[in-house]
Amino acid sequence: MKAMLFLAARSAWARRGTLSLVVLSVALSTLLLLGVERLRGDVRQSFSQSVSGTDLIVGARTGPIQLLLYTVFRVGGATHNIRMDSLKAIAQHRAVAWVVPVSLGDSHRGYPVLATTPEYFDRFHYGDRQPLVLSQGRPFGGGHGHGDAAQAEPFGCVLGADVAEVLGYRLGQSVVLSHGDGVIPGAEHGDQPFTVVGILRRTGTPVDRTVHISLQAMQAIHMDWMAGVPIPGAKPQELRAADLHPHEVTAALVGLKNRVAVFAVQRAVAEMSEEPLMAVLPGVALDELWQVVGAGERALLGVSALVAVVSLMGLVAVVLAGLNERRRELAVLRALGAAPRHIWLILAAEGMGVAALGVGLGVALTAAAIVGGRAWLQTHYGLGLSMAAPTSTQWAMLAAILGAAWVASLIPGWRAYRLSLADGLTPRC
Repeated sequence: MKAMLFLAARSAWARRGTLSLVVLSVALSTLLLLGVERLRGDVRQSFSQSVSGTDLIVGARTGPIQLLLYTVFRVGGATHNIRMDSLKAIAQHRAVAWVVPVSLGDSHRGYPVLATTPEYFDRFHYGDRQPLVLSQGRPFGGGHGHGDAAQAEPFGCVLGADVAEVLGYRLGQSVVLSHGDGVIPGAEHGDQPFTVVGILRRTGTPVDRTVHISLQAMQAIHMDWMAGVPIPGAKPQELRAADLHPHEVTAALVGLKNRVAVFAVQRAVAEMSEEPLMAVLPGVALDELWQVVGAGERALLGVSALVAVVSLMGLVAVVLAGLNERRRELAVLRALGAAPRHIWLILAAEGMGVAALGVGLGVALTAAAIVGGRAWLQTHYGLGLSMAAPTSTQWAMLAAILGAAWVASLIPGWRAYRLSLADGLTPRC
């Protein structure tokens, strides 16, 4: 056995130039397969943690996914607003720790505008309960979490990282918001511009693509509007002095004192008689949403597996193509007493060794890519790659590649097995 393996190694070394390309091909396919699987797991984790630390999202009665889409991902719109009186009643529930209202509907050059309280910057978390951090400036209203501060300074805005980077905004610049999605000409709130007071650090969530303003500011810029049309004659200074406390908002983020009470609070919200409301668990709704959007990542994983199969077929093709050149070599081994099974073993071991080297190199390349690219991905996309040992699924993938390589190596071995001694010594032209 050792002699056969030694011959297989020497034979492969003699053709190292050609086989090294096969090793590289298998390594790259392994890198792609493992990389996609690792990205798939980490992207799903990041997706499921687009909002964390929030126990319930409360909004008008609609579908859980629709409520999650327009509240967290700023996609679509609410069917109805909810009254602030209802949120005050929810905040008085003995199990509720805090309530942060949010109001949506306006935009700025294609980016959504979210109106909320300064407490939003303290309560909203993402990922593994990571808080929002300002890379520059401060929150609007002084960042103390009090409505009076926001009332005193309502026209400051805090930009997400993507908004500031793409549009080139800096602290102190003026920002003009648009009514609705901004596609209607003349729908700008040009008479009441905002000032950039803060820029958030990148999170890799929809927060990066959002312009944040106070609820009082949202109320102020719409006091001279009716049915989506501005009312002529209103003066901005008069609006700033008016009562800017909103009566309705789009939704609210709710935190509980103890998560054990989450279903009790959810039921209490659903049973409120003042207006039809619903409360959804963000984690459950995110998992439901992933079932819809996760088909793409499964397709990408399938493409990666196909690339691995193509690489193994390339291994078979290379070994088969070299058989005609090695027929005399194999025939000499047969003449020296090697049994057909020995010839089979030599070629199968050669193919298996090449595949094992490729898989090992692919694992090393995957680890190097994670180490080298995790900081860049975290900075630009907010995606944190986990530097951990391969999961059971990844081990199964490696075993599948090696198993497929072994089966593929049997094909040229079987072809050599059937070569007769006379055919090897007198090859046809």
